[in-house]
Amino acid sequence: MHKPLHGIFKHGKLVSAMLLAGALAGCAQSVDMQEQQVSLTQFVSDTQIGEQNEGASENNWWRRLDSAQLNNLVTDALAMNHDLKTSQLQLDAAIARLGAARADYYPQGSLSVGAERSSLDGAITRQSNAGVNVNWQLDLFGRITALVDAANAGALNQAEQLRALQVEVVSAVVQGYVSYQGNVQKQAIIEMQIEALEQSIDVLKARVEEGVANELDLNRTLAQLKQQQALIPELSYLQYRDLATLAVLTGRLASDITLIEEPELLSHEFSVSFNKASEAMALRPDITSALYQFSQAYSLSVAASKALLPDISLAGFAGVVSLTSNGLEDTVQQWQVTPKVEWSLLSYPALLAQRDAQQFLSEAAYSDYQSKVLKAISDSELTLQRLVKQQQQLSYADQRFNYANKAFGQAQAMYQEGQIPYLELLDARQDVLIAQENAVDSTIASLQAKVSAYQAFNGRWSFELNNL
Repeated sequence: MHKPLHGIFKHGKLVSAMLLAGALAGCAQSVDMQEQQVSLTQFVSDTQIGEQNEGASENNWWRRLDSAQLNNLVTDALAMNHDLKTSQLQLDAAIARLGAARADYYPQGSLSVGAERSSLDGAITRQSNAGVNVNWQLDLFGRITALVDAANAGALNQAEQLRALQVEVVSAVVQGYVSYQGNVQKQAIIEMQIEALEQSIDVLKARVEEGVANELDLNRTLAQLKQQQALIPELSYLQYRDLATLAVLTGRLASDITLIEEPELLSHEFSVSFNKASEAMALRPDITSALYQFSQAYSLSVAASKALLPDISLAGFAGVVSLTSNGLEDTVQQWQVTPKVEWSLLSYPALLAQRDAQQFLSEAAYSDYQSKVLKAISDSELTLQRLVKQQQQLSYADQRFNYANKAFGQAQAMYQEGQIPYLELLDARQDVLIAQENAVDSTIASLQAKVSAYQAFNGRWSFELNNL
């Protein structure tokens, strides 16, 4: 199952490299992608985003959670996700269109064979012919080159969209898996609390019958029991929702996916670090995709400008003609070469309008590219701020649980000594439950914030997905 996937992504990476080489080797009429990328990297570097998290390489970052089950889900998603397959086919189509555009550099033509039989005033004539018709449009002014550059940029744009989708799929798988394990653990905590409450209710019922306790304590304990039991259906639904999400991401049905519990996942050491944060930002596929969209629009603008100039082409024919039969008998050779210059002077107003429209589209694409860069920087800053916030909240949640747990131990001792009523003991136990649930929620939120950080700084690790 993994072998074909490796071949697909290896092929895709090779094609992307070839396309990129073609773009960088393009004529001066196209956008200088290398210069744009260097400028972008420098601009992002000047913002100093993520420098505090620089360290080890972020490639295959989810493997740091040390979960074979998660690793298999990621691999399956990259192999079987239908959206990825669709995007890969769209990339193949874009590459085919690029090949068609490049074919316009060469002569085009057809092979023809024909026969004719006619009658005029009772006289029957026969004629047959066979030959090759060739038409070669010379790219003296660079219009074909501009169209090839546009097709090249379109293929590169599609390759970047595929990479962006891979990032989205991998991140969604990890977040869904973390959410599932967290909901499983929360349900286990509530089930332990339900068991403890049921034991307390048995004791209270006996004490009420003996007249040692009153029904107020019993009813309040029963209310707490029903409150906890009401949480189980919601958590069961959330687990099914997570399974359904993972199933769709891996190209399956929810009934076809089974996961085992991994309670140690939430306590696993998992830090965020980037090899080169500014480079990871500048290489984000949404940014490079917008850059290629601008390059494509610019090349189409150049092609529209070149359409104002004359078209120069050579047409030729070579073959044989028979004037006496339909079977190519008694043939004579025939050839013809016709240079041709066409200049659409009467269509100038329409061509000028098309050129102006394409230039506006080119400016709009560049504005969209600038917007994507700013949005990516803002998104990354917010992601890092969220990461810091969740880490702080997790620290406070852990401290809260420790204090609540100590308070419950003290309440148990005081209740056994008769210093506090049973309801205060129940309140102390409820505080522990709430604090423990809050700690689990904070742990899940912290892990998902780390996943979001890797998703935001994805420019480097997304290139390594084909090595899985």
